[in-house]
Amino acid sequence: MRVAVVGGGGREHALAHVLARTADVVVTPGNAGIPWSTSTPVEELDCDLVVIGPEAPLVEGLADRLRARGRLVFGPGADGARLEGSKAWMKEVLTEAGVPTARHRSFGAGQLEEALAFLEELDVAVVKTDGLAAGKGVLVTADRAEAAEDVRAKLTGAAFGDAGRTVVIEEGLTGPELSLLCLCDGRRVVPLAPAQDHKRIFDGDRGPNTGGMGAYSPVPFVDDALVGEVVDRMVEPTVAALVRRGIDYRGVLYAGLMLTPDGPRMLEYNVRFGDPEAQVVLPRVDDDLAEVLAAAAAGHLPDAVAFRPDAAVTVVAASEGYPGTPRVGDRIEGLERAAAHEGVTVFCAGVAAGPEPGTLVTAGGRVLDVTALGPDLAEARRRAYAALAELSWPGMQARSDIAALALR
Repeated sequence: MRVAVVGGGGREHALAHVLARTADVVVTPGNAGIPWSTSTPVEELDCDLVVIGPEAPLVEGLADRLRARGRLVFGPGADGARLEGSKAWMKEVLTEAGVPTARHRSFGAGQLEEALAFLEELDVAVVKTDGLAAGKGVLVTADRAEAAEDVRAKLTGAAFGDAGRTVVIEEGLTGPELSLLCLCDGRRVVPLAPAQDHKRIFDGDRGPNTGGMGAYSPVPFVDDALVGEVVDRMVEPTVAALVRRGIDYRGVLYAGLMLTPDGPRMLEYNVRFGDPEAQVVLPRVDDDLAEVLAAAAAGHLPDAVAFRPDAAVTVVAASEGYPGTPRVGDRIEGLERAAAHEGVTVFCAGVAAGPEPGTLVTAGGRVLDVTALGPDLAEARRRAYAALAELSWPGMQARSDIAALALR
């Protein structure tokens, strides 16, 4: 089977790495660190299956355009991708489906005073841009003045342009977060192994939100019963609500959850593989991933996906300045030494070709995803950080506590 992966980040590198076990893979546009990269547009590639990685092309309808050409595509159409493209619409679907979520309201650009009044009702506020913001459009705070300033910046377009001119304000919940990626074939749902992401930039979950600074899988405090509860009470009712709206959703439905004292609550859905969750979930797949994704795209998922017993840990190495304005253009040292460690794969995210042949330079905020497999979480974590220590460039930053709490 020939599979085309659309995208150019660490998630797409991980997808290609696992798909290449059984398939002939090409990644468009890829990047200088992904060996399967091509500049040929996906529309011009000869392939049996297209797997769309990032959310933006899904929201813009790439899957619809490819399906109209007769392509087999893993990824929802623009109608289903609204779950991520509009958080306000996503909350409407959750309400219709009866999915437990936080108390919330949505506000447009002309509703600043109403939004500020709702903030006064909340002890902890979560302020989200309605549209796409690369994982950075979320503020969680107990400081009402900070929340009010954030709402003003978003509704005026000063913070995120048109993506933020509608905001969703939620009541803050407490508990550990959980990422559950589920495959959908239009009607049926099959969960993958759970993972946990670390979204804030600094150790101890401090500092601003990022696209994700690391992840691990499996999650020790999550068992099959909890996964079954989430699928039965949340994901399957969501898919049923989409079907009632005439939406044929074929792709990943990524449930971002909080495990509160009152039970799981849905924070939000994403419509693609998580990044960096894909980097720890996909390498653990013990089935033919190409065949599984092709089956989902064709509307006949298998009953389950098998996983290796190994654990996986990913640590993200980021540029100085991230998640604000990252410093770019610095030569990356130590890649070959890092990749030589047992069980380690370094997935390339924000990289570009360097001035000398065979070299790479930083070209974005999240630069590399150092992923290690091991017989257990402790060994996977040890391997990931040993490999990370081989890497360097001016201003490189990484969290030192990925998966640390899980081991306690």
